[in-house]
Amino acid sequence: MNERARDFLKKGAAELGIELTAAQLKSLDLFAEELKKWNRKINLTAITDDEGIAVKHLVDSLSLLKVVRGPARMLDIGSGGGFPGIPVKVVQPDLAIVSVDAVVKKISFQKQAVRLLGFQSFDALHVRAETLAADYPEYFDWVVSRAFSDIPSFVAMALPVLKPEGRIVAMKGKNAAEEVSAAEEELQKLGARVESVLDFNLPCSGDARSLVIIVKK
Repeated sequence: MNERARDFLKKGAAELGIELTAAQLKSLDLFAEELKKWNRKINLTAITDDEGIAVKHLVDSLSLLKVVRGPARMLDIGSGGGFPGIPVKVVQPDLAIVSVDAVVKKISFQKQAVRLLGFQSFDALHVRAETLAADYPEYFDWVVSRAFSDIPSFVAMALPVLKPEGRIVAMKGKNAAEEVSAAEEELQKLGARVESVLDFNLPCSGDARSLVIIVKK
């Protein structure tokens, strides 16, 4: 990434309360460069400029650390190019992460990024999230997704693999309040409820963001 993008990344992370080390900055930069390289061949992201990647992918992913903490097991559903799981793993290495996507090329990219960054305890799986319960019943402390689907569909996939005391986190944009309101009845039927909603502005861009935290009833 260029100097300006690296500055945005450092500044944005600091606004989230994260002081990135030189090693973490290097890893995130390496990941961004690999993303750009692969994106020329396969469609991983529509955001291709360095500043956009720094803020709208990396800083946005790191905002999850407002609520998620390790040591713990985390599942990232519909992770695409590895967001938020890969940036989060760089900063919070004591999270054991399983990252799933239904598109095989996206998982191939994630596996390459994992090798490049030398991660331990990070599995990128080409599976449909609905099938995970057989292998991971009540296994995860955190189940997260970033702009993946509507809240009830995501929660229906998350509940079977969530520990009884675990948390589901839906990363949402500016219409989170309406979406939460529309989902309440459906969540009730699923046996879940919204515990809290954390609203904030994405550093460096000012875009509205929300972390919707959901628990088993």
